[in-house]
Amino acid sequence: MASPLDLRWNHGVSRWSSASEPPLQVQAYDERTVILRQSKSTNYEAPFIYLLFGADRALLLDTGATADPAVFPLRETVDSLVADWLRRHPRDGYHLVVAHTHGHGDHVAADAQFAGRPDTVVVAKEPEAVRAFFGFDDARWPDQEVPFDLGGRVLRAIGAPGHHAAGVVFHDPATGFLLTGDTVYPGRIYVADFAELVATLNRLVAFCAAHEVTWVMGCHVEMTDRPYRDYPIGSTYQPHERALPMTVAQLTALRDAAVRVEGRRGAHRFADFIVFSEPAGLAKILFQARGFRARVLGR
Repeated sequence: MASPLDLRWNHGVSRWSSASEPPLQVQAYDERTVILRQSKSTNYEAPFIYLLFGADRALLLDTGATADPAVFPLRETVDSLVADWLRRHPRDGYHLVVAHTHGHGDHVAADAQFAGRPDTVVVAKEPEAVRAFFGFDDARWPDQEVPFDLGGRVLRAIGAPGHHAAGVVFHDPATGFLLTGDTVYPGRIYVADFAELVATLNRLVAFCAAHEVTWVMGCHVEMTDRPYRDYPIGSTYQPHERALPMTVAQLTALRDAAVRVEGRRGAHRFADFIVFSEPAGLAKILFQARGFRARVLGR
C-alpha cells in the first residue's frame, strides 16, 4: 500500500504563469480509496474530498467549495470514478452516500450536483440530520462512536463538534485513516466552541490510543513547509505547502495546545497549526482586514 506521503498535490498557479491545472486532482491511495483536491484556481480553500468504496456502497465525504459544475465538475468526476470501480467490481444496485465532515460552505457547495442521481443519498448538513442518518443517539451525542458499513468496510463515525456543531470524524480501519475535516489539519483551527473542541480532541486522542491510526487526514493545507508559518488567507498559490497527512502525535499536540489557550481569544501559533478562538467567518475577516499577527507559542 502506498503511503499518502508519496502523493504530490497541485497547489495553485502563480499569477505570472501561463500554466494551468485541472479543477480537480484525483489520486488513488489504494484500490478502494480515492482522494480528490479542488484546485485553488477555482477556490482558494482548495479542500480535500474523500471517496471510499465498499462492496455495497461508496461514501463521498464533502463536496467542495464551488457549486457550478461547469467550474467544478465534481459529479462528473465522481460518476466516472464509480463507473470505473464498477467495471472492475461488477454488481447491481450500487449506492452512493454523499455526506460531510461538517456543514461549512466550502465542504457542501456542490451537494446540488448530486440531486436526482440514482441510488444516491445526500445527507443534509444540519446537526439533527447528521445524527439521525448515522444513527447517533441524541442523548449520548457527541460521546458516542457508531459503525457505518459500506459493505465489507465498516467505518467508525465519531461525534466531533467544536469547529462546527455537526462535525463528524470518520475512522477507516482499511487504511487506518482518521478523517478529521477541519477539526485537525495543518492550518488555522477555527474554534466555535472551545469546550466542545477540547472534549472532541480528548475523544480523538483516546480513540487513537485504542485503535490503529496510520494518518490523520484533514481537508485543507494552510501551513507552509516552515514550522509556525502559514499562507495568507485567500492564497491561490502555495508552492511550499507542507504535506497533508498528520500524525497522532500532532493530533495530541493540538489537543494540548487547545487546553493551553482555552479561554484566551485571538490567534495562537504553533509549529503545525494555528488555534484561532473566533468563529470561522469572523476569524477570516479579522485575518484579512487586520493582517492579524498570531501569537507564537509552543517554542
